[in-house]
Amino acid sequence: MGRISLSLEVLALSFEASLDILKNFLCKIAISIFDVLQESLLTDLQELARPRHVHWDVLGLMTVRNFIKNRLSQYGQVIEHCFESSFGEGINYIIKIPGQNKQLDPLLIGAHYDGPPQSIGADDNASGVAALLSLAQFFSETTPKRTIWLIAFDQEEWGMMGSKALAKELKESNQKLKLMISLEMLAYTSEKQDYPLAAMKKLYGDKGDFIALVANTGCAQMLPGLAKKIGNYVPTKVLPIPLKGDVLPDSRLSDHSSFWDQGYNAMMITDTSFLRNPHYHEPSDTVETLDLEFFSKVVEGLVDSLSML
Repeated sequence: MGRISLSLEVLALSFEASLDILKNFLCKIAISIFDVLQESLLTDLQELARPRHVHWDVLGLMTVRNFIKNRLSQYGQVIEHCFESSFGEGINYIIKIPGQNKQLDPLLIGAHYDGPPQSIGADDNASGVAALLSLAQFFSETTPKRTIWLIAFDQEEWGMMGSKALAKELKESNQKLKLMISLEMLAYTSEKQDYPLAAMKKLYGDKGDFIALVANTGCAQMLPGLAKKIGNYVPTKVLPIPLKGDVLPDSRLSDHSSFWDQGYNAMMITDTSFLRNPHYHEPSDTVETLDLEFFSKVVEGLVDSLSML
């Protein structure tokens, strides 16, 4: 009996040691995958963060357009959605990744690629586009539950002209959507956080270390699940907005508001832009100012959370 007990103890110790080895091995794999993601995001940021103003940096804008079109073409057929505005012709780039269930309303994920004047726009909005490209790669390799449209919007800096044109067309054609998500500045953290209303600081805190989900009240049932999933990777705050954001104008400052205006459920995912980032629309909005570890975790959270919709 003594020998049996000893053998069982040795076996148990051996099993625990094997588990420790396996855990260490899986941990190293996870770290390796995270490092690859972070390096990929950095590479895309360096390509996208350049002057690309529609009038003053036309060559830069053309370069970014070609880069986005070529990258998206690796994951699906690229549709060029052209529109006219008072600022000239714009181009939205669209790919549609088929889902497992074609009967489900599609999920639309967008990020604007145009830039502000006199800035290379690393956070605004090279970060959003880099995240969009990572999502395109993931969903092209892992078939989503529902069809996903991924869209690089033009002329956001001039009044959301690209998203307005598309949202209007979709509404007129009676196209249904599960949800529209705008990826708007995702990569900056700060020890300081401002808010459009002073009372919000007591609710959300004074440190800019979180990602925010800003959505119309029609998204109320989706918000907790999305926030919980993303919250497994980075601190996440939610802000439901009534009346299409008219009560809080700062909540409308991205392409999601074009879809609010057409009656769609839409959400902005953001690092809170100028309420945190002092480099907003400045020449100093460079890749070097970004928190790449935070940004990579945000993208991981997006992959995990959006897969469940």
